[in-house]
Amino acid sequence: MDNAIKEGSVYKVMSIRDKTFELRYGYYDERDRSGKYNEPIPIYPDFTKYPEYTGDGLPIVTAMQDACEYYEGRIDTDSCGACAYFRKAEELFGICECEKRRQLVQG
Repeated sequence: MDNAIKEGSVYKVMSIRDKTFELRYGYYDERDRSGKYNEPIPIYPDFTKYPEYTGDGLPIVTAMQDACEYYEGRIDTDSCGACAYFRKAEELFGICECEKRRQLVQG
C-alpha cells in the first residue's frame, strides 16, 4: 500500500476566528519538486501577497512570514512569529495585534 503524501491532498482545514483555510500539500518553489527526497509539505497562504483579516480588522499572519515595518522583537530574526504583536492561533497561524495594521471594518 502506498502511503506517500500526494501533492494537492488536503493536509488540514483550520478556522482562525471567523475565517476558514484549507491547507493542501504542495511545494513553495518549483525547484523543490526535483529533489530526490523532497515530498510535498503543507502550504500556508501568502498573507503578505494576499492579506486576510479577522472580522474585527486584525491581520491574519503566519509565524514564518517576513516581519512588517512595525515589528517589535528580537533583532536576530525577521519573522512574524518572533514579534511582540504575534498571537498564536493554530499551528503556524496567528493574529497580528498591532493597531497600526488593523483595517477599518465596514458595517
